Amino acid sequence: MSNRNSVEFIQKKALAMRRDCIEMGYAAGSHGAHFGPAMSCIEVVAGIFFSAMNHNPQDPFMPTRDRFVLSKGHACLAYYSALVEAGYFPRDLMRTFKGDNSFLSGHPSCHVKHGLEVASGSLGNGFAVACGMAKAAKVKGEGHYVYCVLGDGECDEGLIWEAAMNAVKNNLDNLIAVVDRNSFQLAGRTHEIMNLNLEAIWKAFGWEVRVVEDGNDVLSVITVLNEMRSATSGKPHLIIAKTVKGKGVSFMENNLAWHAAPMGKDKYEQAVADLAALEIEGN
Repeated sequence: MSNRNSVEFIQKKALAMRRDCIEMGYAAGSHGAHFGPAMSCIEVVAGIFFSAMNHNPQDPFMPTRDRFVLSKGHACLAYYSALVEAGYFPRDLMRTFKGDNSFLSGHPSCHVKHGLEVASGSLGNGFAVACGMAKAAKVKGEGHYVYCVLGDGECDEGLIWEAAMNAVKNNLDNLIAVVDRNSFQLAGRTHEIMNLNLEAIWKAFGWEVRVVEDGNDVLSVITVLNEMRSATSGKPHLIIAKTVKGKGVSFMENNLAWHAAPMGKDKYEQAVADLAALEIEGN
């Protein structure tokens, strides 16, 4: 995809992705969905897919393509919505989310033809795999980048820091990771569970670190993504994007109850109305 797409274009993609998330999650019925962690990282994922990343939905196996790994795999609604908006699979398949024999499972599985590079969901593992993919590209002399989205609660995992050290050792400047800093995790607020100064820690591990104060602002996100891609520090790159859990739907925002839950008809209609209001506001 072109990295010259306009801010307005990506904003519209982000809004469409939010609607897709609601439609997929509602279609899952009693199985529920991880709405909150998906909605917080929409602009990050949209910025990667529609601005920064080199990929082609008509040629998903293109050797020179950039790779994307969603390490916080429970937020797969954001990933799937980007794939459908990019054209990796037909829109009507969204209704199969979490259904029998569907490739749209509750965590990403590996289906490269549909844009799904890596199975993820076991927290910390996706990031470690992304580091391995970036190292493999270096060893083989390939010029593509690897993008990885992490959760802030996921950064409690020891595997994250083992992989982070290895990425610095191997000078993986072809790796761009983004921490979705929505300040919540399954059991509560992140600062109550493990109060980490993520910026200081990642810098201490040797990464080039940038903080985006509003990770739900498209211009801020795509600006730093493209700056990281053109950086010459020789270090792996880490963006801390401060976001709002459940962003865009009034009853979900900063509401831990919507980390993962089924959605009834009344809440579905309210969510659709909230997003319709955002679309009017955007116009």
